[in-house]
Amino acid sequence: MLVKNIHSLVTCDDHNRVLHDVDLLIENGIIKAIGNNIIGHPEDTLIDGRQLLVYPGLINTHHHFFQSLVRNRVDLDWSQLSLLQWLQSIYPIFAKMDEECIYQATIIALAELIKSGCTTAFDHQYNYSKNAGSRVIDRQFEAAQLFGIRLHAGRGTNTLPMHEGSTIPDLMCETTDQFIDDCERLIGRYHDPRWGSMRQVVVAPCQPINCYPETFREAAALARAHDVSMHTHLGEGEKAALQARSGLSSIDWCIKQDFFGPTCWYAHGWEFSEPEIEQLASSNTGISHCPAPVFLVGAEITNVSYMQRQGLRLGLGVDGAASNDNSNLAECLRSAYLLQCLKAKELSYPIAEAREYLTMATRGSAACLNRPDLGQLKEGLCGDFFAINCDRLEYAATLHDPMALPVKVGINGPVDLTVINGRIVWQNGEFPYLDEAQLVARATEVANALMAR
Repeated sequence: MLVKNIHSLVTCDDHNRVLHDVDLLIENGIIKAIGNNIIGHPEDTLIDGRQLLVYPGLINTHHHFFQSLVRNRVDLDWSQLSLLQWLQSIYPIFAKMDEECIYQATIIALAELIKSGCTTAFDHQYNYSKNAGSRVIDRQFEAAQLFGIRLHAGRGTNTLPMHEGSTIPDLMCETTDQFIDDCERLIGRYHDPRWGSMRQVVVAPCQPINCYPETFREAAALARAHDVSMHTHLGEGEKAALQARSGLSSIDWCIKQDFFGPTCWYAHGWEFSEPEIEQLASSNTGISHCPAPVFLVGAEITNVSYMQRQGLRLGLGVDGAASNDNSNLAECLRSAYLLQCLKAKELSYPIAEAREYLTMATRGSAACLNRPDLGQLKEGLCGDFFAINCDRLEYAATLHDPMALPVKVGINGPVDLTVINGRIVWQNGEFPYLDEAQLVARATEVANALMAR
C-alpha cells in the first residue's frame, strides 16, 4: 500500500512529530518508509492522501463485547444505581446469553470500533454462563478475522458464588480449575507473541469482589509461566466492600495475589488516591481509562492527570456497551479530555495538553497491551492507521494542530479510512469485503430473541 502526498501525518512518535505532504509505504503489513517521492510497486494499493489527516490506529484497552446486545435500556438507569446494584440488575440478563449471542455482539462491537478508527481491540470476556459454553472466545477470534482487526482476547471468569458474597448468578460461576484449564487451551491455540501479531490471549479474571483469591493467584502464575499479559477491573467501586472482606485495599489485595506489575493493567481506577497511583507507577502496572462510566457513575473523576505525571502506562478504553451504550473509541478521546478539564479546578498542577490524549489512545494503549510494534507511525512498526478527510466545513480553521483535532474538536461521524496490517478494512462508509446490511439483520434477529427470553 502506498499513500501519496498526505496532507498531515501525525506520528505519535517520541517527539510527536506531525509531517506534511509526505508519502507512506506499507509492505507485508509493516511500515516500510515515510518520506517524499516514494516509489512503490505496480501491485500496491494506491491512495491519494492530499485531503487526508492520517493518525496511528487507535487501540482499545477495555471492553466487554458481549454487552453490545444489552444497551439503550430504560430499566438500567445509572443515575439511580450504584455499581454493585447495577451488576445485580444486569447479570441475570447476561446469564441468558448463548454462544451465538456473544458472537453477534462481537460483530456489533468490532464494526463500531473500526468505524471510529480502532485497529487493535482488547476484550474482557467474562460471561461464561452455562448457556454460553466455553468456546465463545474462539468465536470472537472468528469475528475478528472476518473484519481483519487485531484482537487481544481476555479470558475472564467469576468464581465466587452469590451465597458467598458476590453479585454473580450461579449460572455464570465457574471453578478456578475450569478457568485455568481454558486459559491454557486458548493460549496454546491462539496466542501469537510475534511482531505484528493479529491474535493474543490475556488472562483476565473479572474482579476481586467476584472471585476467590486463589483464582487470581493461579491466574498470575499461569500468565507468568506463558509470558502473557494479565488484566482485571480495579478501583471502580469495589474498594469499601473489598476492604471490609479482606482488610486490604484493592491494590494491596492484588499485590498479595501477585497480580500486578509490567505485564498487568487494570481497568478504571477512579477510586485510586495519589499515593495509590504512585504505588502503581512504582510497579509499572498499567491503567485503562474509560471515561464513559465515569460520567454514568457520577462518583469520582479518575485522576488521569496525576497518572500521566507519574508516568503510568495509561491507555484508553470504551468499556462495555452496557455502561457506555456504544463502542466509539474516537468519542472517548474528547470525553476523556473534557473530564480532566472539569477536574482541573481541583488540582494544584495543570492537566496534560489535548494532544496527550491522542498519545494515550495510541502509544499509551500499546504500552498497556505490551505491544511495542503498535501505537506510532514509524518505519518498522505495524501498518495500522486511520484517516479523516479534512476538506470539510467541520474541520475548517482547525488544521493548524492536527494532533489536537480529534481531542478538542472531535471526529464527526465515522472516519473515512481504517487500515489494519496494510489492508483497507473500512473506506468511505463501507466495509469493502462485507455486506453490512446482512450483518445488521442477523445481529438484530439474535438480539430480539434474547430480549424475548
